This record gives sequence, structure tokens and C-alpha cells, in this order.
Amino acid sequence: MAKRYNLFIVVGLLLILLGCSSTTPPVVHISPDVDMSFIKRVAVLPFKNLSEDRNAGEIVREMVINELLASGLVDVAYTGDVMAAMKRQRIKDPTSLSSKQIRRLAKDLKVQAVIVGTVSKYGMVRLGSISAPEVTITLMMADAGSGSIIWSVTLTRGGAGFMARHFGAKADTLSETALKVVREAILTLYEY
Repeated sequence: MAKRYNLFIVVGLLLILLGCSSTTPPVVHISPDVDMSFIKRVAVLPFKNLSEDRNAGEIVREMVINELLASGLVDVAYTGDVMAAMKRQRIKDPTSLSSKQIRRLAKDLKVQAVIVGTVSKYGMVRLGSISAPEVTITLMMADAGSGSIIWSVTLTRGGAGFMARHFGAKADTLSETALKVVREAILTLYEY
């Protein structure tokens, strides 16, 4: 009887583990010679959107701002101030800034770092007879003094887990998946 009970526990734990959506570890870079505690205020620039959803860049950007504020790690420059400073600096594409532009923008906004991002995937993917959300983002933080990248993370989450594929369990919504991706990306800052 005990062996049968143990078998049920092992099978149950295996199903729970397999029920998680497929995940890959985030690709993270943190510059070893930078003291992140120096960074108290950041500007989050508009994100580049490579997904089919035309609003994905702005949706994910707002999530990043909210998560940074909720984390208590940094203060975030107001979005309107960021857009006004970009206009003053004549910045049209915030994802391809020079070091000089980063330094000028950071000085204008009185921030220690600038965050840029890209949303590569944001939508539903079809897996056989089911659909599941998938989100891929890349975030990069540039130092205001040097203009160089001091932190970057690329992360993909989503897809249908074992339980959804085989038993019809409900997968996370697209918004829930995006929020999980953003939270996990921001958590990589805590590790360093």
C-alpha cells in the first residue's frame, strides 16, 4: 500500500512539473564594474515593437514602469517628461541611440540610467488544437555617465504546458504571460 501511495505522489509531482509552460532561462548581462545601488532614477523610453500587435510595445513599457516602481529599486521619470525630452533632443528612434544621445537625454531628465526595450513576440501561438500566449522581450539599461549598456535581459515565456496540451487546462492569458515575463526580467536586477 505504501509503495502504491508513493507512486501516486511521484506521478502527481511529475504531472505538476510537466504542467508548467515551457521555459528557457533568461539571457542576462550585468556589467561587473557597475554599482547598481548608485542608480536611483531611470527613464524608460518607448519600446521597439516587432510583434504583430501594434500596441505591444506600449503595453509592455507600461508594465515595466509599474514593476520598477513596485519593486522599490528605482524611481522612474514620468512618461510625459520622457517624451518631451526626446522631442527636445530630436530623438526619433529611441532604440538606436548613440552614447552621446543617452548622456544628453539622461542629463535632461536627471536620471542615472536609461532603459530601452524591444518586444519581439506578443500574441497567441497555435499548438495543434489549442492556442496559448507567448511573449518575448529584451530590456537594456544604459548608464547615464558613459552611455554604455550595464544590464540587459532577454526572456521568453508562454506556450501551452503539459496540462493544457493534454488535458485542456486553461493557459494564462496574454496579459498574465506578459506580466510574468516583465516581473522575471526585473527580478534579474535584484540578483546583482
